[in-house]
Amino acid sequence: MSKADGMKYAPQGKPNKVVLQGQFVIAAVSLDHGHIYGMCNGLIEAGADLKWVYDPDPVKVEAFLRQYPQAQAAESEAQILDDPEVQLVAAAAVTSERGPLGVRVMRSGKHYFTDKAPFTTLEQLADARLAASETGKKYAVYYSERLHVESAVFAGQLIEQGAIGRVVQVIGLGPHRLNAPARPAWFFEKDKYGGILCDIGSHQVEQFLYFTGNRNASVVNSKVANYNSKDYPELEDFGDMTLVGDNGATGYFRVDWLTPSGLGTWGDGRTIILGTDGYIELRKYIDIARDKEGDQLYLVNADGEQHMQLGGKVGFPYFGQLILDCLNGTETAMTQEHAFKAAELSLLAQKHATKVE
Repeated sequence: MSKADGMKYAPQGKPNKVVLQGQFVIAAVSLDHGHIYGMCNGLIEAGADLKWVYDPDPVKVEAFLRQYPQAQAAESEAQILDDPEVQLVAAAAVTSERGPLGVRVMRSGKHYFTDKAPFTTLEQLADARLAASETGKKYAVYYSERLHVESAVFAGQLIEQGAIGRVVQVIGLGPHRLNAPARPAWFFEKDKYGGILCDIGSHQVEQFLYFTGNRNASVVNSKVANYNSKDYPELEDFGDMTLVGDNGATGYFRVDWLTPSGLGTWGDGRTIILGTDGYIELRKYIDIARDKEGDQLYLVNADGEQHMQLGGKVGFPYFGQLILDCLNGTETAMTQEHAFKAAELSLLAQKHATKVE
């Protein structure tokens, strides 16, 4: 669109398939979280061929095959890891099992694409860093709140175009609806899910690093609490943290499981990005009491005020970029260190968080 159409900064078009049939073969394992569907959707839309699926629970496999009938049910994880045609394994395991699974995948000669959070301990992160370095394989992470949200994708394009100048602060709000009866038992066990800052906080840390252009940051402070979930004593339903990046940009993030039942979606996720020449606000999933559609972006700079509804207009370039990175040995989608650094900072914030009673 032109500026006359009310959008000076036009979204880039949706990416087409980046490979031909048979050029990039994937498999799915460990179907413990529904994010595996978004992960596979993104890769398939970019041209990947889904060959296998494996999970020890046949009910999960049956549901997956209804969605993806082109896949075959494998008899074991080993059958997939031993298949020379498979180039990448996507997985959404129990959080505490994601790191060890990734090491097995990489050491079998395949790239790994995991749901967030990618680790629950710093030791798991160290093991994955070593395996990635020794094998040359990717340990990719599905930080979906940026990678699979069109308004967030476009915000990154705006920043690259200089629409708000130098980014000096990012405020992230990541509320989620608990819906406890639908959650598996492991969701409420601290050793398995890692804590709220380790888990959904990792989305926020990744966005801070990306939008501010930082390779590293310091955790200034962090807090966690269980305010309203006393029936689940190991659950943290609130967490926040403050970061300062190496380039001086600051960040504040709040995540919680306190979304009220009256909200029209699972969480009112928002991001506010302040620059020296303007600011951006993302209303990712809903514009409360005004519009049930998400992907609402508000931009204010010297050119005035702009509101853009971006659903279906931007696409998700990460997935095609990841496929090409795996094939070409490049780091266009996300550098390995960026994926690991976001995990490291969220783990440190979790480890040193003040527990509020």
